[in-house]
Amino acid sequence: MKLIKQPKYIYTFVYHPDEFELCRMERRSLFGIDTEQNFIITDRKINPSRSPFIEDCLEVYVKAHSFEELKQIINGIKFTDSTYKVVCLNKMDIGNTKKIHHPERRKIERQIGQAIDGEPDLNQPDVIFGLLYINECWYFGKATKAESIWRKHLHKPNSYSTALSTRVARAIVNIAIPEPEGIRAIDPCCGIGTVLIEALSMNIDIVGRDISPLVCVGARENIAYFGYETTVTKGSIADVKDYYDVAIVDLPYNIYSHLSPEQEYDIIQHARRIADRVLFVSIKPIDDLVQKAGFTIIDRSVAKKSTFVRFILLCE
Repeated sequence: MKLIKQPKYIYTFVYHPDEFELCRMERRSLFGIDTEQNFIITDRKINPSRSPFIEDCLEVYVKAHSFEELKQIINGIKFTDSTYKVVCLNKMDIGNTKKIHHPERRKIERQIGQAIDGEPDLNQPDVIFGLLYINECWYFGKATKAESIWRKHLHKPNSYSTALSTRVARAIVNIAIPEPEGIRAIDPCCGIGTVLIEALSMNIDIVGRDISPLVCVGARENIAYFGYETTVTKGSIADVKDYYDVAIVDLPYNIYSHLSPEQEYDIIQHARRIADRVLFVSIKPIDDLVQKAGFTIIDRSVAKKSTFVRFILLCE
């Protein structure tokens, strides 16, 4: 057992099987870690509510190799002057560790809660401490449950069936812009603003553009509906004069029409002209076109919805 001197964080993830590859790509971008497990242990701290796939974050204070050892080290320590509650986070299988069922979790929580020196409050605690058992080790620390901010954006005044889902939009923003500070971004084919809304909710400096005046109006209404502000300009990507750190390009698609390869390549070339780093979303493979435009593909994944597949390429 030991008190953790340097902060370590454990994040647990929940995702639909169709989003598994997208979740892994987001983890690689946010944490620099690639794993097939549904948890990671890292020194990197992010707000867990950024990701649509993170369930909980545990800031680790104590690590022990048995539950009795954990109780012994925690016994009598005052971790906070505020009221607290203890929650066991093993509500599901985590890695190779099976879930701990509800009655056992409550028992564990009571024992650790009684060992802490402080004032417990099960109803409105100031601090929530978490317990997590993974691969025969116990971890204790401050727990933060992710807030599903993307869910608040599901119902917009304007929408269409082929738009990205809010979950996928939020993930691709994180992939394209893992460290938002100082970044200027553009969505030059923004549609009704799904990507813009997710980015703005994370305080990312982003503007939008679309060739359709009606779509621009719809995007502006959606953005204002959630209380966010940015510029959405009518016009083609070819008319963009400014240069950006990042562009997120969901190649236009609807059930009535498709872009020709020449039109796709034209958009890709202009994306190369206006940004250092570009994330492309396409309904078909476009590797040859992005490489022809001078991009290097640095990561990729797919996002599935039933039989519909979107290809996601991160390029520089």
